[in-house]
Amino acid sequence: MTLEQVRKELDVHFDRIDAILPELKSYLPLHESDFQEIEKIKTIDFFIYRFTKIQDKMGEKFFPFVLKELQEYKSSMSLIDVLHKLEKLELLDSSDTWIDYRKLRNTLTHEYPDNEDEMIESIVLAIEVYENLKEIYKKMQDRI
Repeated sequence: MTLEQVRKELDVHFDRIDAILPELKSYLPLHESDFQEIEKIKTIDFFIYRFTKIQDKMGEKFFPFVLKELQEYKSSMSLIDVLHKLEKLELLDSSDTWIDYRKLRNTLTHEYPDNEDEMIESIVLAIEVYENLKEIYKKMQDRI
């Protein structure tokens, strides 16, 4: 996979979330009863799916490519090493924040629909985090 392929895939995920985000935000505040309405469930599930794809693709592919472009990447680097290097290069505000984003991603994918209160809280937080993901992506794009 090339950097250009990763960018294209991420662009698709961002564009598709941007297309449904106004609808998703119109459901706020979410209530447990919203999980009984199929159209709302479709929108929420679509958002969660794309959100997790963005997280995965950025962490596993895009971040290493960014470091390669900046000649800062070593094949032996773990994800945490990559995050620390990006933070040092001021491309991430905090590696700990990205780890928190990963925890949120895991909550969205593993808890749903067991605990609806936690799910509602996680969805609302993910909407906020999504905007941060876009900013991080743009900042890295600009740098390389």
